[in-house]
Amino acid sequence: MLQNNTSPTLDELFGRILARQPDQLALIDPPDKLRVTGQPPRRLTFAQADRAISALAAHFIEAGLPANSVIAVQLPNTVELVLTVLAAYRAGLIVALLPQLWRQAELTVAINRTGARAIVAMGRIDGVDHADLAMNAAAEAFSIRHVCGFGSGLPEGMVPLDIAASTSMASGSRLAVQDSRRPALVTFEASGSGFRAVPRTHVNLIAAGLAIFLESGLPQGGTILSAIAPSSFAGLTSSFVMWLLSGGTLAMHHPFDETIMMRQIEAERCDTLVAPAPLALRMAEADLLSSVPSLHHVVGLWRAPEQVTSSTLWPENGIRMTDVYLFGEAGLFGARRADDGSPAPVMPGPYRAPPEVPALSTAGEIVLTPKGTLGLRGPMVPVAAYAPSEQPPDAFAMLSQPDYVDTGYAARINRATGAIAITAPPAGVMAVGGYRFFAQDLQEWARRLGQNAMLTALPNRLSGHRLAGRSSDNARAREALTELGLNPLMVEAFRDRSETG
Repeated sequence: MLQNNTSPTLDELFGRILARQPDQLALIDPPDKLRVTGQPPRRLTFAQADRAISALAAHFIEAGLPANSVIAVQLPNTVELVLTVLAAYRAGLIVALLPQLWRQAELTVAINRTGARAIVAMGRIDGVDHADLAMNAAAEAFSIRHVCGFGSGLPEGMVPLDIAASTSMASGSRLAVQDSRRPALVTFEASGSGFRAVPRTHVNLIAAGLAIFLESGLPQGGTILSAIAPSSFAGLTSSFVMWLLSGGTLAMHHPFDETIMMRQIEAERCDTLVAPAPLALRMAEADLLSSVPSLHHVVGLWRAPEQVTSSTLWPENGIRMTDVYLFGEAGLFGARRADDGSPAPVMPGPYRAPPEVPALSTAGEIVLTPKGTLGLRGPMVPVAAYAPSEQPPDAFAMLSQPDYVDTGYAARINRATGAIAITAPPAGVMAVGGYRFFAQDLQEWARRLGQNAMLTALPNRLSGHRLAGRSSDNARAREALTELGLNPLMVEAFRDRSETG
């Protein structure tokens, strides 16, 4: 789909839109941002966003962050995230996305794994002091030299970025070299072979965004409402990258409040909704989406792709639905639903976006591996990041390394149709929404709480799994897990069921 030597960077894509339509509305904050972060919602044109991006880039440069160094970012789905990511690219930095639910234990591992030189956080998100989390994680990471954040009431030692973003500054003394082949993003994955950092170039990201954008047939210049937290490869490409490819407006929703979401779609006259597929299907079944005349496209993300074929039919409501199959941080592909609302069959071999155009539009290739699992190859797939860590013993073994990534999802060929059927997720990994855990980690944390403690993942149609815990003293278990700096999904697994009914 893309030629490395001619592809733009994501900041260059933004610059092209800026040159055409500087006064066009670019970014819209969630309407409940004041409740979520304590900051009022903002609406920025491309020119206004560009000034903030340049000021932030100048700040990063003046702070002494070297070119090609990593900056860790843990921000909610607000305009600050988009401005920070583009500012980092303008300053020649690499962005490491940290999921919003991560706490000190996971933050510290990720920062140490990437050698991040800086971390950017929001003061508070949904009542949680993320600035304090960032400061504590930075204290355990020797590489961090710069801690900064958005919002009020930041702790001492954290540099406020709201002032930097509102200050008119030059782009800094260092001009970043725009090269789409250089690393741009690092995301993190728990897979069967261990926790890994997955780097990607601008080319990889744009290829993934194009695969979704072209398959779903989105219009140029439209308004996209994203209800996906952009803290993963799929989250960023399905919102941020597609916005840059469309040249339109990105409206951001803090997941998930269906009432606020529907008001946003109607108020902003959104033509596209990007949301978890099970949520979109549930809203369509309730006949909520068809009540908004401006909405014509839904891009539904499946973090449990084995569930697509058994999902309900998309209703005939005049809105086109595109299923996006996600395979952790390895890769993705999209398939627009048939006219009758049924999921499109997924065939092995090259897939095109959209499928009816010539072979030059090949977005990637779907492979059935000898192990009976699904593999992916193509311009978005970072094969090197998934290669075995040990060195091959000789040159012949090096040549025999596969040129695809094995996703670990069990798959088989349907003899009647020739399509690939995805039958099971990778062994040993549990997914709760966008967050993946090692099954052995759940057992290990439960053991730390005592002999009578239990922590497990139960199947859930909407989120893949849900965590459930049991202890002789649930309140003490929650306190212990919080003190250990663990994800709140683990902590809340030990909530008192009698309190929630």
